[in-house]
Amino acid sequence: MKKIRHLCLILGDQLNRDSLVFAGFDPAQDLLWMAETLGESTHVHSSKQRSTLFLAAMRHFAQELRDEKLPLVYYSLEEHEQPDFTAAINATLRHYAVTQLRVVLPGDYRVLQEIKRCCTDNNLTLDVLADNHFIAKPGEFSAWKKGKKQLRMEYWYRQLRKRTGILMNGDVPVGGDWNYDKDNRGTFGKAGPGLLDSALVFPVDKITQGAIDSVAAFFPDNPGNLLSFGWPVNRQQALALLDFFVEKNLPLFGEYQDAMWTGEPWLYHSRISAALNLKLLSPMEVVQVAEHAYSRGHAPLNAVEGFIRQILGWREYVRGLYWSLMPEWKEMNALDAQHNLPDFYWHGDVDMACLSHSIRQVLDTGYGHHIQRLMVTGLFAQLWQSRPEQIHAWYLAMYVDAVEWVELPNVLGMSQYADGGIMASKPYIATGRYIAKMSNYCDHCRYKPDEAETENACPFTTLYWEFLQKHRARFQQHPRLALQVKHLDNQSEDKRAAIARRAQWVRAHYPANHYI
Repeated sequence: MKKIRHLCLILGDQLNRDSLVFAGFDPAQDLLWMAETLGESTHVHSSKQRSTLFLAAMRHFAQELRDEKLPLVYYSLEEHEQPDFTAAINATLRHYAVTQLRVVLPGDYRVLQEIKRCCTDNNLTLDVLADNHFIAKPGEFSAWKKGKKQLRMEYWYRQLRKRTGILMNGDVPVGGDWNYDKDNRGTFGKAGPGLLDSALVFPVDKITQGAIDSVAAFFPDNPGNLLSFGWPVNRQQALALLDFFVEKNLPLFGEYQDAMWTGEPWLYHSRISAALNLKLLSPMEVVQVAEHAYSRGHAPLNAVEGFIRQILGWREYVRGLYWSLMPEWKEMNALDAQHNLPDFYWHGDVDMACLSHSIRQVLDTGYGHHIQRLMVTGLFAQLWQSRPEQIHAWYLAMYVDAVEWVELPNVLGMSQYADGGIMASKPYIATGRYIAKMSNYCDHCRYKPDEAETENACPFTTLYWEFLQKHRARFQQHPRLALQVKHLDNQSEDKRAAIARRAQWVRAHYPANHYI
């Protein structure tokens, strides 16, 4: 049995060569370790696009390590089928006498606990390393939130702006304002977005084709399809996608970042979130590239600041909250949502155009931009009053960029208000009129967004009023929802009764019995 000083785990979302797991690595006495496990695609039924991306990116990174002649143990599904990390680590320990296991802090609380248990069971020392991928320093978020009664991303974002100097003139934000949200709510109007540059997609090479074949063999019943696949699977491709976005789409990203349009899944969005979350790109390099685009006059401030805020502000904020509130966050259900998620979330066969388009797009590509997630799929789940654990599992399974540290706060906190307001100051609820304003989806739908109780009533609008009725007492004094409760109170008894009957019809019309 060969003696090993450090068994260095590299998880599937830790594909950065500057990771601290490589710090002090000695090929003569240390060993790198990667594993494909069945459990990572089955603990939630990970979509075919998502599973393929993770497997392809891991295999490309492993090949790069082999090309460097670094010692690596790699468990593939085909050669060493393992149910979970515990089984894979135990298999390694049968061949190596390991002094210490090292791993960068995982992006999933569940994985961290599994690795800890495995080390305890094997009397193995565990060294959990800081994740140097992020802009916030270890402990910075905890120090910032100490003593605060209410946390808000905006103030965390300002702290990071000041410390890093990003978009700053000394202590003053560039342009005089901290954010330009007011300039970033544009819609396309009846003419639509016009002619867009073709999206940059990447050819399937031998390694990626092998990943596609593995998903087909091991996870044939997982949702989604692989009719096409074009995501970046290595750092070179991720950098190319970043450059494409900055040159082609960043100038108009800000104005149209909330807009949606039928048949246009990408619009002006970057599509780099998956590469960021796999750590093929670093957030600081992305932020600096965007800032440089502004300084050279290539993109306006509202676009650049809006993009940077998503990374420097929101992404860093949700990670801080995740590690502050787990594992309790996963069990929260402040609004007592008890309905099963509708079956159509898994196949997209639904007569609401906005949901049909958004869900089928996810099944085909593994992608949806933030408004499709928050104000279409997320909004309906909130109004339906879906069980938080079910909608959380759906988002974690379906999107190629889903890692729990970023997905769970956005879904349970921002989208579903399951935490009762820790993350967001109010539930993000709206009638179908919001979707009509921000897209052309309603132009192709049988339902009418302005109607709540008729046979043509938009289910979003019907369920919006049902939601307010159920939670009237909670929100009647809320500074941002009290006016909507007054509108509810001003409805006639007959109208409220008609809406209640229509809500019953909606719930009967969409089965919710086949939760995967």
